[in-house]
Order: sequence, then structure tokens, then C-alpha cells
Amino acid sequence: MADPTCRILVMASGNGSNFQALVDGIAAGSITNATITKLIVNRGKAFATERAEKAGIPWEYFNMVSHGFQTKGEKDAAVLQSGREAYDAALAKKILDNDKPQLIVLAGWMHVFTKSFLDPLDAAGVKVINLHPALPGRYDGAHAIERAYNDFKAGTLPNNTTGIMVHFVIDVVDRGAPIMTREVVVQSGDSLDDLETRIHSEEHALIVAATQQVVQEILANERSSL
Repeated sequence: MADPTCRILVMASGNGSNFQALVDGIAAGSITNATITKLIVNRGKAFATERAEKAGIPWEYFNMVSHGFQTKGEKDAAVLQSGREAYDAALAKKILDNDKPQLIVLAGWMHVFTKSFLDPLDAAGVKVINLHPALPGRYDGAHAIERAYNDFKAGTLPNNTTGIMVHFVIDVVDRGAPIMTREVVVQSGDSLDDLETRIHSEEHALIVAATQQVVQEILANERSSL
């Protein structure tokens, strides 16, 4: 009997270097018993789509404004929240109806999910993990590297150390249980660009290692339930 294969759906918004790290990790055997079945992007010019085409991986563009869930320039908070929830619910349904992954990896996905996305996936047993350029409990949300660097320059960054993590996704931004973390020390002569470059290079290794761990846990749980 062939070894089981974990179906991974990746979501990205931009360059897709972490998506590429996952593609390369599977090709090199750093991620075993897994295949990337699809890439979803929410920005029309995301370079990640070119990486997917080169790798022969199907991709889809699904955007909150372009697909009619929100009006560009909308300011009303209640309308914005309603649009987010409708988009999230539609995206969850699309994934569960058409793609049926066992794992979703958010690799530079610039959209914060609500329970309208997370609850249906959780009910279907689909794990969702995210890469974030900060340590647990520090610098949640956007501009995490810049905020850590500003604290370093102000002398308030503990031990001159920031880092990265891969964590499970919940409906509180960047507060899901950590899967793996890695510390990154800010050097005395670092510019913000220096720090960003070093963190991004560390991200590629971490997202591969954490994905491998979660894939093996998913497959082990499936074998134990047989």
C-alpha cells in the first residue's frame, strides 16, 4: 500500500518566496508524504502565481473587492466587517467544496480571517497554519519587523532579540498555539533592510520544518483513527 499523502493548499498575497520554499521543500524531500494541490491569492499581481505556474500547481485569484464582497473605499466599520465575514464564508465553502485539503498554509497571506472562515474548516478537520515574523505574544499583526526594529533602536527590545514563528490560526491575530519558533538577534549595525533580509531567510527554513511536522501529525492521526 502506498504511503498516504497530505493535501496542502497554500495561500499567499505577494512575492511568494515562502510558497516557493514549500514547493522546493517537497521536491527536496524536506517535506515528505505531501503535495501542494493549489495556490490561492487575493492580489491580482501576486508574483506567487508565476511561481505556481512554473511548478505546475493550479492557482486561483479570489479578492474581497473584485469578487463583490466589499466596495472599494468603504469606511463604515459594520459594512466592512459584514463584507469580510461574507468573503470568508464564501472562501471556506469554495475550499471545502472544490479542494478538500487537509492542511492550509498561510505563506504571506495579507488578510485576517474571521470565524466565518475558520469555523467551517475546523469542523471539517482542516488545519490552518500561519507564518509570522515575530515571537509568540510579541508584535502581533502588521509591520512586526519594523516595530521590533524601532524598539531595538529605542533600546527597549529584550536581549536585542526578535524572531519568527509558525502557529495555528485562530480568530485572534497571531495568537494561535505556536508550532515552531526561531529567535533572530538584531546586530548593532543592522539597518531595517538588514534585519528584514535575515528574517526572511530564516522564514524559509522554518515554514518548511513546521509544515513537515504538522503534515506528519495529520497523517499519524489519520492512521490511528483507522
